[in-house]
Amino acid sequence: MGYLNHSPYWGYPSYRQARPSVLLDMKRGDVNGDGVLDTVYLVGNKEDPTSMFADHITIIIEDGATKQTTAVHPPDNAGYNAGLFLGDFNKDRVADIFLGMESGGSGGYGFFYIYSFRNNHLHELFNVQKYNELYQFKVNYEDFYKVSVGSPQLDILFTIDISNRGYDYLSPLYTDQGKLKQPVSGEVLALGALYPIVTDIKGSSYDLLALQRIIGPTNADTLGYVENLLSWDGSAFKSVRLTVSILGTKLIALY
Repeated sequence: MGYLNHSPYWGYPSYRQARPSVLLDMKRGDVNGDGVLDTVYLVGNKEDPTSMFADHITIIIEDGATKQTTAVHPPDNAGYNAGLFLGDFNKDRVADIFLGMESGGSGGYGFFYIYSFRNNHLHELFNVQKYNELYQFKVNYEDFYKVSVGSPQLDILFTIDISNRGYDYLSPLYTDQGKLKQPVSGEVLALGALYPIVTDIKGSSYDLLALQRIIGPTNADTLGYVENLLSWDGSAFKSVRLTVSILGTKLIALY
């Protein structure tokens, strides 16, 4: 990783800044479907070359046959540990461009975008902002040491048993009879991780596994995760399995 000169690839006005552009990542693959390997660069600006944070993050696609370049400016263009992955997500047998980065901070949010560049036409396949708008949940503590995680717009409800959380955790929230002392709510945070995964070993395309952290009254209180398996249905990513996973505890002897 090093500073880049303003070559034709990085001479775009949007990131001609006082700080030099840095190569954050680079991948090679046929992203336009012409059978020739293309080069996809990820560049950004840094105050400190050793920092994991960059802003003005931009994808540069270099056509392997013509050497022409195309710049892609994601809506979220600042973050930590930005990186690329090339793989076929929309099942057209042409590699798509996956961009991921971390927001930083205690929330653990991520910024994720996927683009198709087949026939040199840019098409957005995944947008983290649209995903967060769709997958919203309400988290409420219930009587008898339960937490409900529900989404009216998705028509789904999960229930988490917190009876094993211990006296120090439960006593401020519940009476000795298991009744809530007062209403208590939690939160499902925005998308924190998005993983390309293979669910069909005979296929050549990737699905997505999306994770959102479920918290209690404080950010440090992780109750579990909403896990969403997404697959391309021909026009968009659709949920094929939406579940809640919980953290394990130490095995307690029953006798």
